[in-house]
Amino acid sequence: MKFSLGIVFSPLDQLTDLAQTAEECGFSAIALPDSLFYSEEVSAKYPYTPDGSRFWDAQTPWADPLVTAAALGAATTRIRFYTQVLKLGPRNPVLLARQVGSVANLTGNRFGLGVGLGWSPEESLWCGSPFAARGARGDEAIEVLRLILGGGMVEHHGKHFDFGRLQMSPAPTAQVPIYVGGHTDAALRRAARLGDGWTSAMMRFDELCATIDQLARLRVEYDRADQPFEIQAVCVDRFGLVGFQQQAEAGVTDAIVVPWRYYGVGFDGDLAAKRDGIRRFADEVISKIH
Repeated sequence: MKFSLGIVFSPLDQLTDLAQTAEECGFSAIALPDSLFYSEEVSAKYPYTPDGSRFWDAQTPWADPLVTAAALGAATTRIRFYTQVLKLGPRNPVLLARQVGSVANLTGNRFGLGVGLGWSPEESLWCGSPFAARGARGDEAIEVLRLILGGGMVEHHGKHFDFGRLQMSPAPTAQVPIYVGGHTDAALRRAARLGDGWTSAMMRFDELCATIDQLARLRVEYDRADQPFEIQAVCVDRFGLVGFQQQAEAGVTDAIVVPWRYYGVGFDGDLAAKRDGIRRFADEVISKIH
């Protein structure tokens, strides 16, 4: 099992130190959150809390995950970065391909693209994209991304995106993995059919196990069971060495953790306390689970 450091809600001036400490302590990756803006009113419920409310506010710090990956990549040498998850709905995939290819090249192929459709109508509409048919648009956007990032002169003529022959250089020298988020049946089918892995929001262990089993069945259905496939999980009720061993046995390949939270340090806590939490978690869990 690998471990990724979740940096959500941390002050931006802490991110470089946190990434460097995670690299020193054996973390595999940094999981980069995405939020375009905080709309004062929102016309849909947040899907990952019981009452549909957001658990952040207008003052919560966010940075563009692609910019963050490039910046942190310049300050590290080994650790990887992936978006968890980038909202695909509001973004044009041609422009996104330019950004992803640049980050992949600048980090030496240490970047993976985790994508979701986006749950907020305002984020899509106010960025100039329709919120309707976002599932079909998302499927086609993934196709466009893979096409352009594969290199060479390409063209695409689809229902939602259309462009003539173009080339973006340099293309990444290794395939950029695409991880698909979401808990609905449609999202799981998208991950099994199109993704190099699936990434979760917050889930209980029993829900996580059922989802992993469903993904395995779907990958057989789509004749992809023999291909590598990551399971990136945020499990809310299995902690400590035994808990992470249980996750690994269930099929989790990458546990996304915010280690200082296990030791009573808040999201906006002191940097030194967070770094101590990373080191303690590495000693208590990472060094013993491999």
